[in-house]
Amino acid sequence: MVERLSIEGQQRQMWQRLLNRLLPQDCQLCGKPDAGDLLCTACLADLPRLPAGHCPLCALPAPAGAVCGGCLRHPPHFDATHASLVYAFPVDQLVQAFKYGHQLALAGLFARLMRNEPAIDADVMIPLPLSQQRLRERGFNQAVEIARPLARANGIALDLQATARVADTAAQAGLPWKERRANIRHAFECRMDLSDKSVVVVDDVMTSGATLDEFARILKLHGATRVTNWVLARTLKHEP
Repeated sequence: MVERLSIEGQQRQMWQRLLNRLLPQDCQLCGKPDAGDLLCTACLADLPRLPAGHCPLCALPAPAGAVCGGCLRHPPHFDATHASLVYAFPVDQLVQAFKYGHQLALAGLFARLMRNEPAIDADVMIPLPLSQQRLRERGFNQAVEIARPLARANGIALDLQATARVADTAAQAGLPWKERRANIRHAFECRMDLSDKSVVVVDDVMTSGATLDEFARILKLHGATRVTNWVLARTLKHEP
């Protein structure tokens, strides 16, 4: 299924903005009333932003924004990573509330925060897929919910059927850094020809980058010429 920017989509965005004005909500972090965009102005300003000097490939801090040593030693299959925030307090609380507390309204906030990055040009946007078991447990794919408003706002075709996660692997967070690449190997499949296409991959958090790297590898095997990660937040320290 491919979703494109439409008049209906623009109307939905307009009505959502109107509802936000008519039905103000308390701040998700401090509880202050009438937070216009789920967070009050103070909490929004306090969110930890990704440092300006970061590696253009993996988004880890790097002097003068140069390619970091890790990416020079082991070049990833993806070509760039765009992240707006650092995955630290209180961003971690917001992401957990979204994924496990089913506060789906946060998807729109996350998309708006991500749009603060320079415009990303691509032929197609693909959310990182979940396994069927994880999808049944959670009830939704957080990457899809974030990607929908991003695709509409940027006029990029959103494809929800091009890829699938075919292996329900152990959680990456529970594994040492060196084991994560082996754990995620062959976990994805691509069902379409991506020849000569630039692809933007959407997810909520980039931790080690192993999952996104394996996904980019599969996309390039099916012809993608460029793969750009677009995530809300980046974890800055790897686990040992």
